[in-house]
Amino acid sequence: MKKFAFLLLLLMNLSAQTNSDFVTVVGDSLVGKLIQNENVREVIGNVVITQGNVKATCDMAIQYLKRNQIELLKNVVITQDTITLLTDRGFYFSDTKIAVSDTSIILNDGHIILKADSGLYNTNLERADFKGNVKLIDSANTLQSKKLIYFNDEDKAIAVGDVSIADSSSIIYADSLINWRNEQKTFAFNDIVITSNEKDVKLTGQYLEDYKQENYTKITGLPTLIQIDTSGSKLDTLLITSKIMEAISFPTEVFIATDSVKVWRSDFASVNKRSIYYRDEEKISIFKDDESKQKPILWFDNSQMVGDTVLVFLKENAIQKIDVIQNAFVLSQNEYSSFRYDQVSGDTIYLHFNDSSLVRTEIYGKMLSIYYMYEEGEPSGLIQSSAEDAILYFEDNEIVNVKMYRSPVSEFHPEKLIKGKELDFTLPSFIIYKNKPQKEELIKTLVQRKNIE
Repeated sequence: MKKFAFLLLLLMNLSAQTNSDFVTVVGDSLVGKLIQNENVREVIGNVVITQGNVKATCDMAIQYLKRNQIELLKNVVITQDTITLLTDRGFYFSDTKIAVSDTSIILNDGHIILKADSGLYNTNLERADFKGNVKLIDSANTLQSKKLIYFNDEDKAIAVGDVSIADSSSIIYADSLINWRNEQKTFAFNDIVITSNEKDVKLTGQYLEDYKQENYTKITGLPTLIQIDTSGSKLDTLLITSKIMEAISFPTEVFIATDSVKVWRSDFASVNKRSIYYRDEEKISIFKDDESKQKPILWFDNSQMVGDTVLVFLKENAIQKIDVIQNAFVLSQNEYSSFRYDQVSGDTIYLHFNDSSLVRTEIYGKMLSIYYMYEEGEPSGLIQSSAEDAILYFEDNEIVNVKMYRSPVSEFHPEKLIKGKELDFTLPSFIIYKNKPQKEELIKTLVQRKNIE
């Protein structure tokens, strides 16, 4: 008892006198030393250090009186309200109320667990600054980085260097990010990759805002969607780039690409103002630019389609149906000639496929068509037709039957009158677009990091 009273009295005389700065150190034994003209106290066994609402326990403490610094050794536990710090070696600076560890450290505030190779905790600011293999774990997320600052009062984390944050559905990779745990909100910066846990969908870009409570994610900075589809008989990749990419209920619901949109898959491609990809429904909706009135363009095989809206329906990785709605126009380069184009226009055109092969085309409203004829591969004129509605049937990508309804009119033009004059036989909407996206072009926009692979 005398030893305890002596130690407490000695430390009280050597400490500042305000309640918030007052430091007490108690333990089983005390040894006083003079090292390089500095008074040092070694406290050994069941050490307890208190300063205001901060308490530290350890097996041994070395107090440097002039510097107001205490070295804590073995089984170090520092607590402040709901915060607990665990490490095997650390320093406590009583002037600034900062605890530092240069070895493995764990912070627990009752909601999160924060681990790192080393760290600093400022008890005044309730802020942790951890470095080296940092991992922050809560009930919903696991956040990893090289460096991390955690603000306990705000439940906010700032992470830098090889950052990843994972939940039950997806992982976000970035150079740096800010995460608000209570609000379930994340802002990420540079070389961003989001991947679903199913590993078939990735989003990339340079800036991200993720709002978990609203099931909403927004990416800018050359955002790209990549989906590798293995559901069908063959492996296929879908690429979508734009200036803005939004995801609703990622990774299972809807992706919205806006402004300068480019879409590429092995069997079709598109440029447009706005595309919506309904992943669960296997549907892509493509829309025109209302300001410039530029219509979306879709290329399929040797065909080019233009309309106010284009809908692409997939089933088991194969095109099932394409709807070209309002001011629809489809042209196809004839397989026998590089400068002859079969053409059809109408209010709306529906194209039906079987295993990605065209089997039927339905045209509704003011149908116009130009179709080049061939006999045994040799050109033999063209047929120009009009009607209110029509249905064209195909086999092996060639028309085998045509049915026209309501005021049908057909006119045959013999070969001798059209040879060399093919451009005289075009429909009003005839334009050949040369800006078809290529896979190699879109790949250049991807973030070059291991998480893409």
